[in-house]
Amino acid sequence: MTPNTSGPLRSRRSPLLQPTFARLWCATTASGLATWAMPFILGLAVLHGSLTAVGLGLVLATRTAGFLVAVPLGGLLADRYSRRSVVLWSGLAAAIATPVLAAGLGTSVALMAVAAAVVGVGQGACRPAFQALTAEVVAPDDRQQANAALTFSVRGVTFLAPGLTALLATLTGPQTLLLITAGLWLAAALLPRAGTATPAPTDRPARAPFHVEFVEGLTEARRHTWFLAGLGALTVVIALGYSSTSVLLPLASGDHYGTEAVLAGALTAYTGGALIGALLVSRWKPQAQGWWALFGLGLYALAPLSLVFPVGAVWVFAAYAIVGLGVELFNVPWFTAAQREVAPDKLARVSSLDFLLAYGFAPVGLALIAPAAQAFGPQNVLLACAALCVLAPALAALAPGARDFRTRRA
Repeated sequence: MTPNTSGPLRSRRSPLLQPTFARLWCATTASGLATWAMPFILGLAVLHGSLTAVGLGLVLATRTAGFLVAVPLGGLLADRYSRRSVVLWSGLAAAIATPVLAAGLGTSVALMAVAAAVVGVGQGACRPAFQALTAEVVAPDDRQQANAALTFSVRGVTFLAPGLTALLATLTGPQTLLLITAGLWLAAALLPRAGTATPAPTDRPARAPFHVEFVEGLTEARRHTWFLAGLGALTVVIALGYSSTSVLLPLASGDHYGTEAVLAGALTAYTGGALIGALLVSRWKPQAQGWWALFGLGLYALAPLSLVFPVGAVWVFAAYAIVGLGVELFNVPWFTAAQREVAPDKLARVSSLDFLLAYGFAPVGLALIAPAAQAFGPQNVLLACAALCVLAPALAALAPGARDFRTRRA
């Protein structure tokens, strides 16, 4: 009898050719496009006069707050219930709240703020569920390629969304554009299907209170020393490296080069490098992959270093392209290792801890960089952030299991 090779465990086809993953990929791409388009659309609303700059800041702040609150809650729910159901209801929440957000344009900033918070909740709840659902849909040997495909779509969205939104803005207004993002959230909710590569746990013990299950996730994370060390390094790089470049790149673009074109070129080069990195790491599985990943994360130091002195726009673009490549050299093995090493019934909670710390400290860094630059000078701040971007991954590389992102079992 010829063995059945159509199932996800035995299929050697590309994950994108498998219908369940293709649907998941389309869903994550739709949610990413909706997420990145919303601030840009609201910025257009400010230009059109239907929203003030203060109102824009309030709406984006409530969306971020909703995201940060929902990330750990989404991880708990995705481990307690079906990951597919969590994606469905979180996507539907964002899809329903977005038309309310559009209705508040020009009429009620308070209504927009409440709706934006619900959108943020949907966005935050689906992130750890998507991460855990990937492990269900894709066989272990194919997950690195699958994660590379997912991160490629994220970078593609960041590259295309502003231009596509600006093009559509010439044809219609911000309210209609927001309704289009509601359709994207609806697609993100309805497209995914449950997988069988790693079935979701069905023999869970009696449900414990939420705080107990959250502590279980923390305990599982502590069991993987390399994970805690890598997460600490990632948090430092995002909170200091990313924040310093986000705040000081516009200033350096104007002060060193007298044009905003360097700002746009650097961000484009970063995205281009990330796309190349995603393609590279989809197939490349070197020895000591964990060390290579942390090396890629440490390359972020090149971004602040390129802004210290007016070295020339070309060098800034080159630095940002290398940084983008290095970020994906870290991201894809990092997600793949978590899906492989973390207990399946706790994967969503551990992933939510990842997203919560990595994104939660970014606003703190953004708030502190500008005062620090005024107090100590932009050059000193950039040099300090660059040094920490190298030091944090280097220290993480010393943790047990960091060499290949594997937990040593007794």
